[in-house]
Amino acid sequence: MKILPTRIQGAFVIEVQRFADFRGDFYRSFDVDVFRQHGLVTDYSYLATAGNHQRGTLRGMHYQIDPHGETKLVRAIRGRVFDVAIDLRKDSPSYMQWFGVELSYENQRQFYIPSGCAHGYITLEDHSDVGYAIAGLWNQQAARGVRYNDPRFGIEWPLGVEVVIDRDANYPDYVG
Repeated sequence: MKILPTRIQGAFVIEVQRFADFRGDFYRSFDVDVFRQHGLVTDYSYLATAGNHQRGTLRGMHYQIDPHGETKLVRAIRGRVFDVAIDLRKDSPSYMQWFGVELSYENQRQFYIPSGCAHGYITLEDHSDVGYAIAGLWNQQAARGVRYNDPRFGIEWPLGVEVVIDRDANYPDYVG
C-alpha cells in the first residue's frame, strides 16, 4: 500500500497492491497499521455507497462544519469518477486549493480526505458507484456545501455536468 501526498495538506491518494491469479484478484483496501504509521484516521463511523446511473453526474461539494467534521476514505467500487477535494481550513497552507484524482474499479485508487475539506465527484461513465468510509457522524445542522463551479476554486472538471441536484448547483459564491 502506497500513501501518496497531494497538494492539499493531509489529503492522500492511496494505491493498493493487487495480487492476481486465475480466480481474479485480491487487494487490501485498508490496513490499520499502515494508516496509523501515516497519522491517518483509523476509526470509521460508517460505510456508505452512492450509486450513479449516468455519466456526467455530479455530487458535491459537501462538508460539515466543526465540531462535526468528517474524514472520508473514498473509492470507486464500479465504473470511474473524478473525485475532488477543496481545502476549506483557513489555517491550512493549502487553504482554497483543490485536488482531483480519477478513481476507478480498475485502478483501485482511494482518496483520503481530511475533515475541513469539501468533497465531490463527477462520474466519468454510466453506472459508476462510489464507496465511502466516513469518520464522524452526519449532522444535518452542520452540513454545508460550496458550488462545484465557483470561480474562486477554478476546479477543472474533465467533462460537462449532465446531472446535478438544485442544491449542489445553487450554492452561493464562497466568501470564506
